[in-house]
Amino acid sequence: MVSIDCSRATERVLRIGDQKGGLHALMNAANVLDTSYRIEWMVFPAAAPLFEALRSGAIDAGWVGDAPFVFAAATSAPVKAIYAARADGTSTAILAAPQTPIHNPEDLKGKRIAVARGSIGHYILARALESAHLSLNDVRPVFLSPADARAALKSGSVDAWATWEPYTAQSEQEDGTRRIIDGGKGLLSGLIYLVAVNKAVLTNNDLLADFVRRLARAHVWAQTHLDDYAVVWAKETGLSETIARHALGRLIYSPVAIDDHIVTEQQDTVAAYARTKIIPAPFDTSPFFDARFNEVLLH
Repeated sequence: MVSIDCSRATERVLRIGDQKGGLHALMNAANVLDTSYRIEWMVFPAAAPLFEALRSGAIDAGWVGDAPFVFAAATSAPVKAIYAARADGTSTAILAAPQTPIHNPEDLKGKRIAVARGSIGHYILARALESAHLSLNDVRPVFLSPADARAALKSGSVDAWATWEPYTAQSEQEDGTRRIIDGGKGLLSGLIYLVAVNKAVLTNNDLLADFVRRLARAHVWAQTHLDDYAVVWAKETGLSETIARHALGRLIYSPVAIDDHIVTEQQDTVAAYARTKIIPAPFDTSPFFDARFNEVLLH
């Protein structure tokens, strides 16, 4: 049972790890950041450095996709997913430069693919290749940060880029890249999590519960306020409102309870990661979920 008692929260701090165009933009747009405790935000370029901050205790919780969550859990990271939301998976895609003769996953064979190691981009690359009866051994992955990957694709030093929003929308709108395949139609689960370090779940559970409640409210608000959301999102990311609308149209999340079905879906991601040798072997993800925070959703 999670109790929400902020009577002592005036001097307390919750440290949240975010990614570009992530939680802060959403919750700011939805006007749900009027907390009685202080939130310290740290922005990371991808999930891997965010997880390193969780491991070191630099942050209490962070916002990550299900694939990097599996990558971290496979190394026994001391974390638990305490909130889940789902979109349609189309925010993650493999992009190719307009002049590149790549039109489907089969065309990726032998090509240089920019990707962040252990990211949701790494996962969609593996799944896309699997759908074409190929493997990661059939391509030449080039592990780069999103900024370096975009530059590499523009210069022609890589042939394609497996990435996520807002990088997909920015690259499509500004660089004219083509979408080869995305995570829609069942290729990805579309799940994303608020993941908290175990110590924070024990010592700051009331603040985390309040944060989860506000985050769920913000996700519901965004479903019917896309234009208002885009204005704030564009301002926070420094990208245009046109790019914002393209990106956010693929980032409409619905809160979902953490239950046996979610855990089972996560095991499917584990199995795919193991098949493609991104992780050495399957493992049980259930210890990395905490369903106690379900009760605060939308209350």
